[in-house]
Amino acid sequence: MMPEIIFYCLERKALEDILPGLLERTVERAWRAIVRFDSIERMNALDSWLWTWSEQSFLAHGTPETPCPNRQPVYLTTGAENPNGATVLFIAGAAIPAQWGADGFGNFHRVVVLFDGQDKQLFEAAQSSWQNAKQSGLTANLWRQSASGKWEQQTG
Repeated sequence: MMPEIIFYCLERKALEDILPGLLERTVERAWRAIVRFDSIERMNALDSWLWTWSEQSFLAHGTPETPCPNRQPVYLTTGAENPNGATVLFIAGAAIPAQWGADGFGNFHRVVVLFDGQDKQLFEAAQSSWQNAKQSGLTANLWRQSASGKWEQQTG
């Protein structure tokens, strides 16, 4: 199986503003998700945030410290494990894959890479990763926010 790769260049909003909505839509589709972070501190911060981010909704999730991770619709980690059988992988922060071989991504239908577009080094790494994914024959799309805040697909 070849996953669809989606890159979100976060220039106008932070990860904490975008990720909860994406996770909520993922769970609404009855998909399970893994969110892979580049640091334990960032994972723990988002773990706390997801419990309180909206008064109108509840987003059940777990971490390696949570009992029964296999029962969690959303699992937060810094590792490569997949205890909940997720088919969607969110990569948050600086852990942008340089190469898109089958290793580590073959069990996912969709991989979503969220990166800070204001960070020149991360932007260049993501752009290179996007090109590598396309050259590897994967469906890979890059989305950026316009000045009005609307998401626009990039080409090229």
